[in-house]
Amino acid sequence: MKIIVGLGNPGSKYKDTRHNIGFDVIAELAKRHLTDRPKAQFDSEIAEIRIGTEKCLLISPLTYMNLSGKAVQAVVSFYKVSVADDLLIICDDLNLAPGRIRVRARGSAGGQNGIKDIINRLGSTDFARLRVGIGKPPPRWDTADYVLGKFDSDERSLIDGAIATSANAVEAWVSEGVQIVMNRFNADPAKAKKRAEAKPENKDGKRKDRTNDAQMSGDDLTNEHSATSVEAKPDTN
Repeated sequence: MKIIVGLGNPGSKYKDTRHNIGFDVIAELAKRHLTDRPKAQFDSEIAEIRIGTEKCLLISPLTYMNLSGKAVQAVVSFYKVSVADDLLIICDDLNLAPGRIRVRARGSAGGQNGIKDIINRLGSTDFARLRVGIGKPPPRWDTADYVLGKFDSDERSLIDGAIATSANAVEAWVSEGVQIVMNRFNADPAKAKKRAEAKPENKDGKRKDRTNDAQMSGDDLTNEHSATSVEAKPDTN
């Protein structure tokens, strides 16, 4: 069994906000695969699906972002799954441009308070996470207001594409594992396109093959860095 958790804040007040993109990816997966109605359990909304032959649980914690670990710990403990192999967390990331996604097999919280609470409650950083870029707030914007705000019209098409791509990445994680997903989905599409267009042509007009393209520029490789997401616990009143 695979446990797929999308982080966000419950309630109509926070629907479609930047901080709820984890919920949006879960909704896309449910639309693709769901057969039964979701149910309330373990401080979460839970839906059971199958991706290929694998049974999966889609989890949307109802604890608010900063207490996400409470729900995750309850599900992991009940089903006794391997945190390293069977748990994937989906969340927003301020340090990735809107439309980018990044998958990691493990790592620190990087300032994301939902991930931080999950790490604290599980006592482990060894679980996969898929971060979806929401970009940084404009100058002089409060970070909490930014993450709890909605995407503007210019961002919407990028975000819709990122949600669909993220769902594809989750499906690949279930069937093929995290290393393959990292190799396939972490590359910057713009840089990959630029590299392809920059290849010189032979006299006959055909592109030259370069066997060491991957060694030509370190800037073209996906760099691992600590993604930071600063947030405030939303008003629950």
